[in-house]
Amino acid sequence: MAEPASNTQHPADAADPSAHPADGPANPDGQPYSDETQPGGRRPWWRSRPRWQLITAGVLAGVVVLAAVTVIAWRVLAPAEVVTPAGYQPSPPTAEPGPVAELSAAPLLVDGRFRVYATTRQVRADGPIDMRTQVTPAWSFRRWPEQLTGVVATGATVVSRWTDGELVAIDADSGKVAWRSAGPQPADSGYAGRRTGAQTVYAPSGLHTAVSGTDGRSVVVAHGESQLAGFDTATGRQLWRTMLPGQGDACRDAGFSTTGGRFALVNSCAAPPTVEFYDVAAGQLTATWQPEGAGPGLAVEPIGCAAARSTCGALRTTGAGQSRGWLVDGPEPVPAPPLDPVDAMLVDGMAIRLDTTGDTPAVVAEAVRTGEQVWRRPIPSAAAPGPGGTGDRLLAVQPGRAHLLTATRELITLDAATGAELSSFVLILLSELSTDWAPGYVYAQDGFVAVERLRLPVDPDADDGRYYRLQEAVIVART
Repeated sequence: MAEPASNTQHPADAADPSAHPADGPANPDGQPYSDETQPGGRRPWWRSRPRWQLITAGVLAGVVVLAAVTVIAWRVLAPAEVVTPAGYQPSPPTAEPGPVAELSAAPLLVDGRFRVYATTRQVRADGPIDMRTQVTPAWSFRRWPEQLTGVVATGATVVSRWTDGELVAIDADSGKVAWRSAGPQPADSGYAGRRTGAQTVYAPSGLHTAVSGTDGRSVVVAHGESQLAGFDTATGRQLWRTMLPGQGDACRDAGFSTTGGRFALVNSCAAPPTVEFYDVAAGQLTATWQPEGAGPGLAVEPIGCAAARSTCGALRTTGAGQSRGWLVDGPEPVPAPPLDPVDAMLVDGMAIRLDTTGDTPAVVAEAVRTGEQVWRRPIPSAAAPGPGGTGDRLLAVQPGRAHLLTATRELITLDAATGAELSSFVLILLSELSTDWAPGYVYAQDGFVAVERLRLPVDPDADDGRYYRLQEAVIVART
């Protein structure tokens, strides 16, 4: 049986005091050595050194330790970039129409093969674009301590913008840096994409793509620090930089580029507010426009845009109790009454909207220049509102397609030219059978649709755990 622990002295120890000496090894006289003597009669080395040498040695030791700590801290906290080049080349998509993926991050589809994602300090890509889940990145690019404020893409070139104003372009095929340029300081002080990164890749503030109306050149436009700047998408060369008049950023919104080769900004400090148009080929202010009846509450919404409010075909002005649509594919806006309804969308020269005024709700398409009705498609499920009071809505458009989301979360895709049904299915996958959600950011590209699923009732101020319906908040479908 084990002896219990005790704080008392063991009898054997009492009989032999030298068995556990308290002051170190004993000398031949049975006494422990003192600090003054060591075996052989030598004094400890520190007793034989002058005090200044001991102080100097201590200071030097402290300097060495401090230097080591500094080196470690620098290696951990110093500005750094990590580039992980492409590990493989994704194949083109092969999935049939229907839901194909549930993702925790919002994908920007690039070159028909890559899915590009944004996080606080990283841009990364995987593929193919119809893969069910996120897999090992094809490539990634990370910066520290800067944060990501926007991502845009043209062809296989992915351009990211950071809080120091740096623009960094990645070649999607190789995953390597293609070019970098110093852009204007962005208004955003940090990453704003929340958990999915949807805002950063679908609607970044102050970063846009455009096409020059002069020579068809692809241009990246950066807005911030009371400046506009244009960069050649292929090389990163700065083409122009323009100082904004007046109070600069304090008076202007995020802006958008147009199919007419212009970049539009609303100057809210003008009385009444005006829309300024800048030529994306050279950066000059070409027109200052006030819509008829513009009042102090003028709001401007771009219509028919690609991601990042880019190459928009029209705009809608609201204010003074009226809503009006305008085409912007030329030097100045032209009235387009079919785009007056606040839910009308523009694709392939058609104004497409949801018409609920008759006995049978329908999707209607009108020629945007003439107003002639081209087709009308009744909505099969337009009965009672769905979960949380959400009803049918025109979700998105893309070249050749119009996407309707019904109250029961059925995604119906119609041919934009004829109204013929191309596909229809309920927008769920096996891991989430509920339709009790509301759409957040929506993105349509290359025949695919990506939708953020938000928890009902939608609370924009809630934390991400409450704001999103589930961890894999983004559902992707092929149409």
